[in-house]
Amino acid sequence: MIDDPSLHTLLRLRDDTAMPIYRQLDIQIGALIERGALQPGATLPAERRLAEDLNISRTTVRHAYDALRRRKLVSAHGRLGFIVETPPRIQPGMERLKGFTEEMRELNRTPSSRILEQQVVTDRSIASLFGKPSTATFLRLVRIRFGDDVPLSREVAWYDLAAAPGLDQRDLTGSVYEVLRECGAALTSCEQTIEAATPDAEECRVFGFEQPVPCLLIKRQSRTKDGRMVEYVEGLFRGDAYAYRLTLAV
Repeated sequence: MIDDPSLHTLLRLRDDTAMPIYRQLDIQIGALIERGALQPGATLPAERRLAEDLNISRTTVRHAYDALRRRKLVSAHGRLGFIVETPPRIQPGMERLKGFTEEMRELNRTPSSRILEQQVVTDRSIASLFGKPSTATFLRLVRIRFGDDVPLSREVAWYDLAAAPGLDQRDLTGSVYEVLRECGAALTSCEQTIEAATPDAEECRVFGFEQPVPCLLIKRQSRTKDGRMVEYVEGLFRGDAYAYRLTLAV
């Protein structure tokens, strides 16, 4: 656990990125809370003091604290300032196939994505996984998935373009599953595995981790009603904020 006067020494604000300073503060302080470096009951530095320590405006700090409050990571207590709360964990159910967008909506979170890569490729190993010839073409889609503007996962997905022609020309910042339904390739079943994984340097940067935090690596093969495999995806979900819930019956 850290003492709140030293909080500013753990924050690394960058001026070589388009991300606003308040969002950098929100993400970095949130990561400290979620991994336990700032524990429930700790008091965040006063807006004025943190602003002076970081040489930024008090308004910027206020925006960051307000964002943390909306995420239920801190609560306002009048003159006591902002108190760290026990971080809520996302607990989506696994009783049926659903995409990230639908999952976030069910949890009353606002989903969004940032596409890092969207291109048509040939890949011998991926083609073999799909049971296709090595010359088959796939859409390779790399995205950062957000819930309430918080980066929750980095996913790499491949889609069979023979099953969903024109998918590579569509806007895929939202739900790919909805677009697949429009293309006549609705997904109805999947095989999914979940395993522990350690994020690499790039993934730590995406999640705002100063040090690697255990994550969940989810691999999924999704199929249409007739059994045709359309999607293979590997998604790394931050383990400090994500937990799957299973409902089992005898």
